[in-house]
Amino acid sequence: MSKHLSLTAVSEVSSSCLANIRLIATDMDGTLTRRGKFTPALLQALENLAAANIKVLIVTGRSAGWVSGLSSLMPVAGAMAENGGLYFGTGNQKPIVLTPISDLAEHRQHLAATFEKLKTQFPQIQESADNCFRITDWTFDVATLNQDELQTLDRLCQQMGWGFTYSNVQCHIKPQGQDKAVGLLEVLREYLPDYLPEQILTVGDSPNDESLFNRRYFPVSVGVANVLEYVDKLQNQPAYITAAAEVEGFCELSSYILQSLPIPN
Repeated sequence: MSKHLSLTAVSEVSSSCLANIRLIATDMDGTLTRRGKFTPALLQALENLAAANIKVLIVTGRSAGWVSGLSSLMPVAGAMAENGGLYFGTGNQKPIVLTPISDLAEHRQHLAATFEKLKTQFPQIQESADNCFRITDWTFDVATLNQDELQTLDRLCQQMGWGFTYSNVQCHIKPQGQDKAVGLLEVLREYLPDYLPEQILTVGDSPNDESLFNRRYFPVSVGVANVLEYVDKLQNQPAYITAAAEVEGFCELSSYILQSLPIPN
């Protein structure tokens, strides 16, 4: 029997559980997008959540440069870039580096050298266009790679002292121990300390979101429906799943949360 058959539909989450939520930490690509684009429905959902005093924190693998501009334009409480490497607080376009890097130039050189070594075994991999906007990690396109090749890349990166993850967009060579959960827990501890675990909801759709599904730290987690493509490969699976995929799934989730709130007198 497939593992994902045990996932609970988000429609079955109790209203009391959803009414407690005060912070949504969400992936972006494949979770807040439809075929790679934002939609009017997303912006309306974010506005509705903000009006209900429910903060949204974007937790993405996208580059520091990309997230810097985006987070300042969207109705969100902040954003984390590069899978937990950096944090952009509200109104701050200068990132807080969550992964300590003593020499940035040397760090980038080591990442580039690691990528070149991977290319000797996988000559088809292509560097992502956004690497010039990155600080902590190095990315290349995922489209040409199958599951066995991704596992081999993971093993090779580990052997060279690096971490590895991938999403529906990119593969990431990253510092070991850098992931979305580690970064999010640090941000919560240092910059958003007022939220209890049961007030935080994490959302994602792919393997680089797996740490957000760790119920030890995040008891309320949701996968949008397209996570089913990967769910049998995830050691940590979301507690709940939406009926709709991509941004429609996020909007479905936000509607359930807003409907759970008590009607003001």
